[in-house]
Amino acid sequence: MMDPVPKQCEKKYYFDVVILRSAAPSLTYHYHQKLLPGQTVEVEIKNHRKKAVILRQCETAPFETLPIKQVLDYHYEEWQQESARFIAGYYFSSLGESFAQILPYPIATRNKEINVERREVSKEGETLKTMQDISLPNLSAFQQKAYSALCKRKNALLFGVTGSGKTELYITRMAEMLTKGKNCILLMPEIALTPQMERRLKRYFGESVALWHSRLSKKKKEEILEGIHGGRIRIVAGARSALFVPLKDLGLIIVDEEHDDSYKAMTRPRYHARDLALYIGRQRGAQVWLASATPSVSSFVKHPVVRLKEPYIRTKKEYRFVPGDTLTPTILDALAVNYRRGEQSLVFVPTRASFKYLWCEACGRTHTCPYCSVGMSLHRRRRHLRCHHCHYTEPIRESCLHCGHAPLKSDRIGTEEVIEVIERAIPGIRVEQFDKDAITTPGKLEKALRRIEKGESDVIVGTQMLSKGHDYPNITLSVITGLDYLSGMGDYRARERAVALLHQIAGRSGRNKDALILIQSAHPDAYKPYLHDYENFLRDEKEFRHLGSYPPFTHLARLLIAHKEEAKVAAKTRELAEKLHVFPDIEIVGHGPAPLERIAGKYRYTVLLRAKARKPLLQALHAVAERGVEIDMDPVEFS
Repeated sequence: MMDPVPKQCEKKYYFDVVILRSAAPSLTYHYHQKLLPGQTVEVEIKNHRKKAVILRQCETAPFETLPIKQVLDYHYEEWQQESARFIAGYYFSSLGESFAQILPYPIATRNKEINVERREVSKEGETLKTMQDISLPNLSAFQQKAYSALCKRKNALLFGVTGSGKTELYITRMAEMLTKGKNCILLMPEIALTPQMERRLKRYFGESVALWHSRLSKKKKEEILEGIHGGRIRIVAGARSALFVPLKDLGLIIVDEEHDDSYKAMTRPRYHARDLALYIGRQRGAQVWLASATPSVSSFVKHPVVRLKEPYIRTKKEYRFVPGDTLTPTILDALAVNYRRGEQSLVFVPTRASFKYLWCEACGRTHTCPYCSVGMSLHRRRRHLRCHHCHYTEPIRESCLHCGHAPLKSDRIGTEEVIEVIERAIPGIRVEQFDKDAITTPGKLEKALRRIEKGESDVIVGTQMLSKGHDYPNITLSVITGLDYLSGMGDYRARERAVALLHQIAGRSGRNKDALILIQSAHPDAYKPYLHDYENFLRDEKEFRHLGSYPPFTHLARLLIAHKEEAKVAAKTRELAEKLHVFPDIEIVGHGPAPLERIAGKYRYTVLLRAKARKPLLQALHAVAERGVEIDMDPVEFS
């Protein structure tokens, strides 16, 4: 760190700074030396020291200013400053919040620069030798054709069926980038995907690979950053925050499972990592690959598509539709047969816990959370009811709170209840629970995956976590329940989510052997045309979106207003709608109470906007942006 400000200095230079992680606007401080935009400093606010970033130098200040307390040894490069401004402007966050997402670079002293330079020369020679020694994946003719097409494009969508060997293409391109002195970022939608990918990458690239995500300890993050700055770490893989690591000479960004909504941040700044990867790729001259077995309609429309239609190992998959909305005898019999064969099965359930909610058959009311307008989820094993929004818990209720009728009924079977039913029906069967209630840490995930790989689990029962790209080589039976519930949700993307999920879950089975897929639905004709080629669905959905004026042919934004007093929320919503009516190129799709009207004791109202072009939509939003109004650009969640 540089010396603190000498008290005897008379000369003052004035700077606008933003406080990291703060929603506050820029503030003005002074210092005894000139500083550059992007430098990090420490300033004092109300007797507390805060880290801040220099935005610009000012000629003077028309008021008394406080001194900058300390100049730190880190700075934001030009591309990072531009990215922070873009995030703040497009996703409606403060600059302090957007800068806090990005990791700055160290400011090297002269000696440090010499040492780093020496390490770079040594590193480059070692890397070239290592890359030559690597036995890279043998690409099939299909893979080689796709690889050649991808390498010719600056940005492209790799649309490859599950099991087609997309990861082998990633590894081949990464190796090529490293030999050219370029570094790589691999994004995955969730931490849940990292253990298997880490093993695969380290098999080829050893200690050149680091995993980055929000749950790493401070010490581990510091170790990784030291490896990045020293040139030892060349490939960073991880969840969306990995996009902001300070890698020099970035040559490649891969967004795996690009369709996944986990790439969209649900708190400010509400950025979408897939879209931001394309922006940063343009800034830094890096190639960007988006990849998925079930690409989003948006990416399918916007980017050049490279297909991988053939799985690496060809197997047969038989699809059967079965009626019902619980574990029927047909499903249980199929699980029992597969268990007796010594083969593994997978059961997808759309709901965590035992049931989604309890309800009264006398008065028809649902037992809801006292602070949120949602049903309380039943957790039989933990013997409590829990709200999955505000996390309020209470003992399991036997009688209706409104009319006193008992017992309460339960609706929509969940993971814990499915496990109980399977264990009662098939004695001795070993069931793995695979949802956010059971898999709460990376360590638990790693252990669960190990048990599955070793054959210590006969059935995996889980929620959408099952669809997240894990490789289960011995699954020969997949059971998919709840598709009709998912496709019936009030969201223009509901059908896309349901059909994509069907393909993702079906793709977890039949990797090495023939497989049976049981699909529980009352509307099989809604899915049958798309079972064997997801591209058929994308073409149909593209036409539907175009005719209905939905993204990617239009742009959406959602305003959320929340307050403990409903009258104030309603009045503010009406005021916003009136202000927005004056913008001719903006359509107010609707405004009023949110589908989840109350969460954590606050009433929630929304305004949904649509426009054919982004520019007029952004202009309108900036005109009404104010404290207390949460703006979500390109929303993926509407509840």
